[in-house]
Amino acid sequence: MAKNRGAVVIDTERCKGCQLCKEACPSKVLNMNIDANSKGYHYAYMEAAEACTGCASCAYVCPDACITVYRVKN
Repeated sequence: MAKNRGAVVIDTERCKGCQLCKEACPSKVLNMNIDANSKGYHYAYMEAAEACTGCASCAYVCPDACITVYRVKN
């Protein structure tokens, strides 16, 4: 069975740093950036991209719909 790989794209200007995506990720792929966006929020980013399975749990819980998840079969 082929393992799915994922890629998370975050609209950093819309992210308000609520950390719901970070908590929802079962693979602990996401973390909060030390840099801030133009609104002053520390936005999410993919810290461990190789561990992403593309489950989209992060996108489901994002209240601002600023996360898009892409899935690729290996």
